[in-house]
Amino acid sequence: MVMTTNTNTTTNPSITTNPSTTTAAAGAADAVGAGGTAMPGAARLDLAKSAPKVFRALIGFDAAAREGLDPALVELIQIRASHLNHCAYCLHMHTNDARKAGESEDRLHMVAVWREARHFFTSKEQAALALTEAVTLVADAGVPDDVYAEAAAHFDDQELGHVLALIFAINTWNRVALSTAKVAGTDERR
Repeated sequence: MVMTTNTNTTTNPSITTNPSTTTAAAGAADAVGAGGTAMPGAARLDLAKSAPKVFRALIGFDAAAREGLDPALVELIQIRASHLNHCAYCLHMHTNDARKAGESEDRLHMVAVWREARHFFTSKEQAALALTEAVTLVADAGVPDDVYAEAAAHFDDQELGHVLALIFAINTWNRVALSTAKVAGTDERR
């Protein structure tokens, strides 16, 4: 997920904010929050406006992370991390991006259960999905040696560095979207 503001554009922006749409999304976020609970009070922080240098740094990190990686793999990683983090905003965005890039509905439906549907994914994609899960859920069991070794067998050091950085980036974007109550379906890049 890459976010932009009206004053800062990137080649792959994921969140665009402007006064009219930010207000609508904020109003929806106030009405219903994560887990479907009512959320009284004012709109949540717009990180792009409140911390623009931080926001631009995240965009730059995200762009650097995905550099040289297969776009289909990028979306699979972002989709799986977003599943695990329960980030509906990012999940909606990245499944749409994957569709636009030609990803099949079958594969998109199977990402959440890829271990039970391995024949939909290459061994390289499976290694990346396993690493995505381990890094995203790092507090549960760390990153097991076998998971890391399998990824290292499929990616050279530079690619593996980029895969790890992409996993870090999407986990950060998931946390930005969740903590600022971004609403699924309000991605305005179209």
